Amino acid sequence: MTPPRRLVVVGASLAGVRAVQAAREAGFTGHVVLVGAEEHLPYDRPPLSKSFLEATAEPAAPAFRSGGFLRHQLGVDLRLGAPATGLDTVARTVTVAGVPLGYDRLVIATGAQARRLPGAGRLAGVHTLRTLDDARAVRRALHAGARTVVVGAGFIGSEVASSARKRGLPVTVVEAAPTPLARAIGEVTGTALAALHAANGTVLRCGVTVTGLEGDGRVERVLLSDGTVLPADLVVVGVGAVPVTGWLAGSGLVVRDGVVCDRTLATSAAGVYAAGDVARWWNPLFGRYLRLEHWTSAAEQGVVAARNAVSEKDAEPYETVPYFWSDWYGTRIQFVGVPEGDHVESFGGDDRFVALYRDGDRLAGALAVNRPSLTMKYRALIRRRAGWAEALELAARGRAAAR
Repeated sequence: MTPPRRLVVVGASLAGVRAVQAAREAGFTGHVVLVGAEEHLPYDRPPLSKSFLEATAEPAAPAFRSGGFLRHQLGVDLRLGAPATGLDTVARTVTVAGVPLGYDRLVIATGAQARRLPGAGRLAGVHTLRTLDDARAVRRALHAGARTVVVGAGFIGSEVASSARKRGLPVTVVEAAPTPLARAIGEVTGTALAALHAANGTVLRCGVTVTGLEGDGRVERVLLSDGTVLPADLVVVGVGAVPVTGWLAGSGLVVRDGVVCDRTLATSAAGVYAAGDVARWWNPLFGRYLRLEHWTSAAEQGVVAARNAVSEKDAEPYETVPYFWSDWYGTRIQFVGVPEGDHVESFGGDDRFVALYRDGDRLAGALAVNRPSLTMKYRALIRRRAGWAEALELAARGRAAAR
């Protein structure tokens, strides 16, 4: 097998940065190209909906690495400011700015893009929160004292609401589902977290949808399905994201809610791997395909995909326990595993508790609220396929220690 001479990584994301760095650390000495749709250097996304919004002065972009480090120390050919628009897996070329870019190995790390409300683009003051430019616009509006409506009571929307309330601003969160976060963490725990909004002065409206936005060039009112009209200077839409795969049309790759990969993150085309929010891979630990929009998995997948790409004969499977965290109103929320199973059991009080998810006789997931010392312990149990009884023992020990 001829060693690869050129690695192209499409997506200047966390997964993309970790991929180019891992390739060099693995001893790859060939040409490395990193393609990014945005003009900005690769940056960290979690702060954008947290500390970035709360800053009183314009904060610096949370870049992972300087351009000098990427170009000179890692020897990366940076191609920023133009997205990839096509992939030819036979000719092994990626089209960028209308020009084919050849590759021997390719890592797709194009991430996901935020869903938008139909017709929302005609009014100023309506934003999603996915990019650095999004965060800057939302922060400026909050700093100006905007009356804020958040559409979607998921983690991003709730973090925006928390940031607005920290500034003392009026906030209403509109959620179409009867229970927030029911799909992400289940109805029981979703209800428990929803109480944080009321406790901190945020108005939460569940079971209603947005039917229209009104204003003279700029949003002024949000119309709801129950006839309510909410005054607003800022509307932040947090109704989920979809993987960025449109540019892969005609490539022959299998795409189904993301780029479908095997356990090594290899796609259906030779020499092509995927990592991060765009990858839907077979996770041996849970015996199913998963697509995760989590910081930790994106970082891990970027490393594994690049190592496997530059040394396919030594390719290793990627097996992980999903992990994510969120901060609302000074409350740390952490989740490990998957929120699926036949039983959920909670331990602790309203503002400091753990919820365990059972799948048969196995621990499948754990939600920890203000219990950071337990989170990684539960992750370790899930990783080694621990039984339900062992999970309950840890919960009992944690309850005793908290007294």
